[in-house]
Amino acid sequence: MAEPASLAERAGELAGDAGALAHNLELLARQLAVQATPAVAGGTPFVFELTVFVLAVFVGYHVVWRVTPALHSPLMSVTNAISSVIIVGALIAAGPVGISFAKIMGFVAVALAAVNIFGGFIVTQRMLQMFQKKR
Repeated sequence: MAEPASLAERAGELAGDAGALAHNLELLARQLAVQATPAVAGGTPFVFELTVFVLAVFVGYHVVWRVTPALHSPLMSVTNAISSVIIVGALIAAGPVGISFAKIMGFVAVALAAVNIFGGFIVTQRMLQMFQKKR
């Protein structure tokens, strides 16, 4: 059987080793956190934004494809409302002085949102005419 004094010394040594190990793990965790910061952010901003765009197109397509015909009119109204918000953001993007990729994309967004808004009004007007009494 081991003596109590030698067990206490051994426990003290192990506690010191555990403290040193905890300190080393903390330093390693800090180094990994500093190195992993760009990877956590999703890589380059272009790849992140392209991923969001592709997922939005995929989800939007499947959501609209599954809409029943009776809900297409309310869906068109909501699309017009969303397009009006998009056009405000696109005007902000297209507004700065000079030519840049953001400005060109802002102009394209303004044009497409305008077509969507006015097309929605035309479709809504035709649908309302279908429900009017004939004279």
